[in-house]
Amino acid sequence: YERSRPTVKRWATHPDWPQATGKQGRWKTYPAAAVAEWVEKNIKRPTVPLDPKGWYTAQDIEDANVGVKAGSIRSDLSRGRWPEPDAQTREGVGLWRGQTVKDVLEKRRRYPAR
Repeated sequence: YERSRPTVKRWATHPDWPQATGKQGRWKTYPAAAVAEWVEKNIKRPTVPLDPKGWYTAQDIEDANVGVKAGSIRSDLSRGRWPEPDAQTREGVGLWRGQTVKDVLEKRRRYPAR
């Protein structure tokens, strides 16, 4: 899952985490299918319901319920954690292609609810 051991150990404290099936050395072992299901449900972001060729403002992205607020997009943009807009309106409002948003969100972390 490309996460550090401390991160996975933190995941394992989640109430819905699968039960350990044994130990290998110092480490508990878990059923792979159950862990994959938990990660799919709690860590992976849902598929973004945006047209890959469409144009979207930060507010449009928030309104699409992809799990990111427009303010977070603007904040991340200023910190270099969100790509520059693919285009701008005449008024200077940033526009991103749906595919750009999908690519960004696939790499963005999601935190499990406690």
